[in-house]
Amino acid sequence: MTVDISLFSPISLGKMELANRVVMAPLTRVRAGSTGIPGELMAKYYRQRASVGLIITEGTYPDHASQGYVGEPGIATDEQAAGWQRVFEAVHADGGRIFLQLMHAGRATHPDINAGRRILAPSAIAIDGKTFTEKGEQPYPVPEAMTTTETRAALEDFVTAARRAVEAGADGVEIHGANGYLLHQFLAPGANQRTDQYGGSPENRARFVVEVVTAVAEAVGAERVGLRISPEIVLSDVFETDRDDVLATYGTLVDQLRPLGLAYLSVLHTEPGGELVQELRQRFGGKLLVNSGFLGGQTVREEAIQRIEADHADAVVVGRAIIANPDLVQRWRGGHPENEPRPELFYAPGAEGYTDYPFLETA
Repeated sequence: MTVDISLFSPISLGKMELANRVVMAPLTRVRAGSTGIPGELMAKYYRQRASVGLIITEGTYPDHASQGYVGEPGIATDEQAAGWQRVFEAVHADGGRIFLQLMHAGRATHPDINAGRRILAPSAIAIDGKTFTEKGEQPYPVPEAMTTTETRAALEDFVTAARRAVEAGADGVEIHGANGYLLHQFLAPGANQRTDQYGGSPENRARFVVEVVTAVAEAVGAERVGLRISPEIVLSDVFETDRDDVLATYGTLVDQLRPLGLAYLSVLHTEPGGELVQELRQRFGGKLLVNSGFLGGQTVREEAIQRIEADHADAVVVGRAIIANPDLVQRWRGGHPENEPRPELFYAPGAEGYTDYPFLETA
């Protein structure tokens, strides 16, 4: 008997059954205020989108120093975890599944964002650019190169945060190894010029990511852990322009993660069906989630359907369309018109452009 697999068919990730293969991308929305505690507005936002197969939350800082954005939520305190618990309960009440994304910004932050704490990164190399702080736009500072003791402390922060998230009711956690943040900084030769066991060769540059993912998997169960990567995506001065080096680095990464039995590998790449992503998929040996946006443009219905039908992935990660359409699965399944996203309100403080997009029945 052949099973008809489509974007709208169920799938299991780890021990979790998803109703469909549409995954909500981790989308920074900066609605957590100065405390980093998710409130009722965030709970409503995520609950509205519970009909997707899986929600991946916005990047959430595991410790205060790793906060990358003003208004970003954290899971560094019991109060923040209690806020997330309300979010998880709201999503589960509507039958949804939700993973919390753990994101350490590394050098991609500023003392006016993380309340004057030290900025740590693999090497003392600043991002050439500016970031938005509470005092307006400011240049990125030169970070301090992490000692091996500090890498161990960061690993423990990931583990503690993952435990806190699962204890608060998250179905699992996604570790952010992409988009120019700390773990990606370790992977990329331009951001990582260390001469110890964490720098130099592809194996050494992958080492810290392997250690973090392994430790988190041991703490909360590998079936509750996903990893997001973005090979060859240039963000925050993370340049990966040598395909041979990229394949060597990410190949050794997935080779070492394969025995863990993680819930999934999520790859952001402009060519999800191309040789690089598909080789990584084969070597990883588990479920693959793909996302061609945001640099590849907004993911549309036809592309998402085609990705599954062409067996480029097991599920498709979608961002902007889900921001604008909380009932996106219903709209895509029925071929209904979609709301247009309002990018000018993506990072605004309130409900407008956040929880006020109409559902089909109210449109």
